Amino acid sequence: MAKTPIHPEALFAVDGLLTDEERDIRATVRTLCDKELRPHLADWFEDGRIPARELARRFGQLGLLGMHLKGYGCAGLGAVSYGLACLELEAADSGLRSLVSVQGSLAMYAIWKYGTEEQKNEWLPAMAAGERIGCFGLTEPDFGSDPARMRTRARRDGGDWVLDGTKMWITNGTVADVAVVWAQTDEGIRGFLVPAGTPGFSATDIKRKLSLRASVTSELVLDGVRLPASAMLPGARGLSGPLGCLNEARFGIVFGAMGAALDCLETAIAYAADREVFARPLSSFQLTQQKLADMALELGKGLLLAVHLGRLKEAGTLTPEQVSVGKLNNVREALQIARTCRTILGANGVTLEYPVIRHAANLESVLTYEGTSEIHSLVVGRALTGQNAFS
Repeated sequence: MAKTPIHPEALFAVDGLLTDEERDIRATVRTLCDKELRPHLADWFEDGRIPARELARRFGQLGLLGMHLKGYGCAGLGAVSYGLACLELEAADSGLRSLVSVQGSLAMYAIWKYGTEEQKNEWLPAMAAGERIGCFGLTEPDFGSDPARMRTRARRDGGDWVLDGTKMWITNGTVADVAVVWAQTDEGIRGFLVPAGTPGFSATDIKRKLSLRASVTSELVLDGVRLPASAMLPGARGLSGPLGCLNEARFGIVFGAMGAALDCLETAIAYAADREVFARPLSSFQLTQQKLADMALELGKGLLLAVHLGRLKEAGTLTPEQVSVGKLNNVREALQIARTCRTILGANGVTLEYPVIRHAANLESVLTYEGTSEIHSLVVGRALTGQNAFS
């Protein structure tokens, strides 16, 4: 006798761990995605474009940009609220979460954490409103996982700085009003604010992507870019500056990846209930139920881990190693869930009529950026053994 199905999250009663405010924020972002974003996602993905400026302004109206930062027009909400917003955005598309994550957790956070009051007042209120967009220039063509060896160089020339170098795989690059660029100096790695339109600074879209197509991905070139001394972020010295920003962005991914997994699982459950095979619903077969049960378990464990890490972050006790645990586990499991859901949908799973193949393609990039799975495995391994296997 058939019983009334329950939602996968109900197996773990995740909502009971959230405050009313957190549930309200999640519902607000979910409504935004359902009404304004999902109807366009397949077209944006297929066309390889998004209306980034319009989206930034809409996200700004809802207070999603830099929502976990305090002051300067930012909402100052808790880590779990921010994580849930990331979850709902990535349940729509990883590219949308990337736009918000790079804006708030990389570009805005760098200015908020390491900038002067003048820099904060100049940029943060407009960025929080979505009127200005930022990008984060760390990765280079030859140096992704090893940013300490970056070739981008900043040298002093009188009272100015002159920057030369190239940055690669930069989200929001061609639509950004300001780039946070990290460069080698005689004093170590330092961060600089490079406004769009500065002579010698250019950005070019990276084309022919098969992942994160609903996202702006760019190459930045700095050719004799001259900046005043006031363009440097004084609070960041050494690699700890950009790595501190990356930890903020990775935290959002811990939640976001579970959003993509949840959307895939919801789609697969609904499809299996409607699809008939051998005169029976696909969902009535043991092998299908085994797949759904396994995926629901990994989804639930990932959600519980995300909320737990969020509470640690709110308490000020979250460590980089714990962020690596969350990023490593949740992205890896989300990708496996997306792939398994694709098998339930069969041939329909490879079309953009359903979101599963789009999520699977996107998660291939999420698995790599903000630290590859290999790097996060080594971070966890170093924490467990005390031995550094990076070099």
